[in-house]
Amino acid sequence: MTCNVGGIERPIRIVLGIVLLGVGAFAELPPWGVGIAFVVGAVALVTGAIGFCPAWKLFGINTCPPTSMGKS
Repeated sequence: MTCNVGGIERPIRIVLGIVLLGVGAFAELPPWGVGIAFVVGAVALVTGAIGFCPAWKLFGINTCPPTSMGKS
């Protein structure tokens, strides 16, 4: 897997994931709302943490900064 989530998007995904997991755990939502909050929060947190998003790959989006090849 190559990086396709980077820059400011990565920490935003991580924070959003943590917030949504907290909302799912502590807000008084109906069961389907809790499920949605948990799933979306987990996906945001994991994709931000590993720096790869399958949906971005599918759409050809890459927000990682370009790597400088040949530099040490």
